[in-house]
Amino acid sequence: MQEKITLIDWHISQGLVPYEQAVSAMETRVADIRAGKAPEQIWLLEHPPLYTAGTSARPEDLVTARFPVHETGRGGQYTYHGPGQRVAYVMLDLRARQASPDVKKYVWQLEEWIIQTLAYFGITGERRDGRVGIWVVRGSREDKIAAIGVRIRQGVTYHGLSININPDLSHFNGIVPCGIAAHGVTSFQDLGKNITMAELDDVLKQTFKIVFG
Repeated sequence: MQEKITLIDWHISQGLVPYEQAVSAMETRVADIRAGKAPEQIWLLEHPPLYTAGTSARPEDLVTARFPVHETGRGGQYTYHGPGQRVAYVMLDLRARQASPDVKKYVWQLEEWIIQTLAYFGITGERRDGRVGIWVVRGSREDKIAAIGVRIRQGVTYHGLSININPDLSHFNGIVPCGIAAHGVTSFQDLGKNITMAELDDVLKQTFKIVFG
């Protein structure tokens, strides 16, 4: 199947991208990928402070609407996006990459991409059964450092993942992140790792090739 795959278009936005603008651009790109009019794309960006509600979001998990709330078609529950968080919107054609599109395999690959990226910077990220995202053990605590929320339309993926570099972690207090109240959130900065977005982006490109080919 690999012979069908074209080069990935890596797009990095400067500044903060409004959420509605990002979703509209993804919808257009996914349609073009599906029609064979555009190559696959990884879009790296930051959003202004906002909350998104996935298809499984529960009203009681919106504690305080401190920022705009956007309902979205991705899977999952409530999450936060904002400055200091790298969002990666992943638009891949699973029809070309897999003999039969496999959502579980794709989510596993996203998790592995994050885990290998964190490892490069000396952070051990782990999966947890029943808890989407990547977690860091801190003594008796487990905090989420990366979230995953995907949608697949006719074999083409979109939405994706977010990794906390140095966001204001208090902004997560307005929601129950991903519906999980028993655990917290963390970031590179919170863990004592001071890196730039550009440094993270370079590693994301390297580890993507390892995981996705």
